[in-house]
Amino acid sequence: MKILVLGSKGQLGQCLEKEFQSTNHNVIYTSREQIDVGDLLVAKDKITRIDPDVVINATAYVAVDSAESDAETAILINHLAVANIAKTCQEINCLLVHISTDYVFDGDLDRPYNEADVTNPQTVYGQSKLDGELAIQSASCKYLIIRTAWVFSEFGNNFLKTMLRIGSQKDQISVVDDQVGSPTYAPDIAKAVIATLPVLMSGKGMGVYHYAGVTSCSWAHFAKRIFNSTRNIGVGNIMPIVIPISSKEYPTPALRPKNSRLDSTQFEAVFGFKGSDWEVGIRDALRALDKLTK
Repeated sequence: MKILVLGSKGQLGQCLEKEFQSTNHNVIYTSREQIDVGDLLVAKDKITRIDPDVVINATAYVAVDSAESDAETAILINHLAVANIAKTCQEINCLLVHISTDYVFDGDLDRPYNEADVTNPQTVYGQSKLDGELAIQSASCKYLIIRTAWVFSEFGNNFLKTMLRIGSQKDQISVVDDQVGSPTYAPDIAKAVIATLPVLMSGKGMGVYHYAGVTSCSWAHFAKRIFNSTRNIGVGNIMPIVIPISSKEYPTPALRPKNSRLDSTQFEAVFGFKGSDWEVGIRDALRALDKLTK
């Protein structure tokens, strides 16, 4: 099976490359230098020439705050480029696996979101991602959309690495405590994607699914778990005091959902792969980062 990964230098792209090494799939990895998804005509031509069986779209404009003032770029990458990829996949009879986000919801529910819940994005980023989802569905291609949340790993820029950097510089850190979500270890997403392929290639399991951490926490609790883990496994031993604050005390250009929890039950039922154990993921990421510094 020939698989094309778009966005190979991103956090998930790097995890996919690592996890695919233990499979027999023929995988082609492309970054923006090889296929710029924002260049619609060129991207369509290059994907068509490769003629893959599966396209995994790990590209996205993820600068949530910047999207508020740079809506044009967010819409291009998260909506128009995705629509172009989906149309191309339909034309070459190719399966599209696309990664989406919890930001398609408004965050007002008092329970984890499932796939049947009504979407209501509150930000430019969230709307652009939802429009990308809708474009895939209207393209009539074979597809799998995976919504995930609070992604972290040893790769790229993410909350864990930000906390380690700030924690090494300060004795106290103020972290928002009234936003709750499902942290998700990026290598688990990569493994989950690979686990879906046998089912999808048999013609089953297509649609929209949630895949995220099996338990939830606030950002402040997430930060505390990161710092406690550095001590428990003897990596860095960074232990600043985490001061819980409200969202009002940390205003941002883009509104963050109060509730980003995602229910992964349906994904596990269809594909037999459990949600991410993010506490194990923290320890794995810390160990990987520790190796990189030695």
